[in-house]
Amino acid sequence: MKIKQFLKTLGPGILFASTAIGVSHLVQSTKAGAEYGFGLVGFIIAANLFKWPFFEFGSRYAAATGQSLIDGYQKISPWFSRLYLGINLVSMFFVNAAVSLVAAGFLQNLFNIELAAIYFFVPSVVLLLFSFSFLALGRYSLLDSGIKIIGSFMFVSTLLAFFIAIFDGPKVPIQNFSIFAHLTPHSLPFVIALMGWMPAAIDSSTWNSLWTIARSKQSGYAPTVKESVFEFNIGYWISATLSICFVVLGAFLLFNTGNLLPDNNVAFATGVVNLYTAQLGSWTFIIIAAAGFSIMLGTCIGVMDGYARSTARVIAVMRNQEEKQSDYLLWLVLITLGGMLVIGLFMASFNQLIGLATTISFLIAPIIAMLNYKLIFSQHLTKKQQPGKAMQWLSIAGIGFLFLFSFVLIYFNWFQ
Repeated sequence: MKIKQFLKTLGPGILFASTAIGVSHLVQSTKAGAEYGFGLVGFIIAANLFKWPFFEFGSRYAAATGQSLIDGYQKISPWFSRLYLGINLVSMFFVNAAVSLVAAGFLQNLFNIELAAIYFFVPSVVLLLFSFSFLALGRYSLLDSGIKIIGSFMFVSTLLAFFIAIFDGPKVPIQNFSIFAHLTPHSLPFVIALMGWMPAAIDSSTWNSLWTIARSKQSGYAPTVKESVFEFNIGYWISATLSICFVVLGAFLLFNTGNLLPDNNVAFATGVVNLYTAQLGSWTFIIIAAAGFSIMLGTCIGVMDGYARSTARVIAVMRNQEEKQSDYLLWLVLITLGGMLVIGLFMASFNQLIGLATTISFLIAPIIAMLNYKLIFSQHLTKKQQPGKAMQWLSIAGIGFLFLFSFVLIYFNWFQ
């Protein structure tokens, strides 16, 4: 691929990575290393590997057809579109509230903001309103430009802290480096929550297809399937690699030290920032705190855009109408208000909200995975546009993996 063509294609994969490197990485991966050492690395690798085809399918389908996965769902059966809309409505408010709450913690940490308990919701509401304004005014163009800067900054700072941590070694020697060490049956709820958003919720695969189309319109260049998939894979595997980096930071700096990351969004953000400054020096606080907040802000904006964009699109497709900008703006408003309501209900329990949002994502993942598989290996794509046999078998294994752990979660929660 020529550099000029690549730069015109570049955007959706980086946007995906920057959106993913949020709660699943900063919160869940760091906590996994802090509490279990390397015990959950195998699950993180498995989640990244088995979810990969279904995210890749979003970029592949958009490049091949010029349409989103959502349009494809409608072509196969109108019931698929209705199912997807239901999934969006169930998850969007919880997910937006969760990422806004985490981002609010990093905001308060960055500016050393202390608020009375009665006002703790204010920073989250401010961030929801900022995300709304950002998207209402700038839409995809501003999102694409801003996220590239934010993502690059966090990528460099994370790798720097990771390599320094490796050089210095763990604070407390880790006796057993087995990926199955330190696990108990009580670990299951956290493992499911960890994999639910690792590296992101599978229903966000439709966002990739929508972002691919939006980027093509913005740049005036229609990438080939190969170009689009290559660009997405760069972003995806950057995200997957950084998830392991966060596990290592948690394991090396917190595991077996007696120090745990708190069950509070502000205190948690402080703990994560301290992981970096412990390695890089106290003088780096402002850089690391700003990077942590920036990437969470990017996640807030990306998630809100994804849900608003996909919900507006699926309703337009179901009505067989042209999508209007007013539809997108309407859903931005509803998501903002719904996120505020959920934050008000769960403000007192940070981990409970994160666990609920990630668990919902994991339970609906097999459904979206099957829809994407059916769509990609249908008559809508030519054999040349479809992935090879290895990817097909990996996607089948991925569906089995997602169903298996969904059944385990249901059994654990309702029959034990």
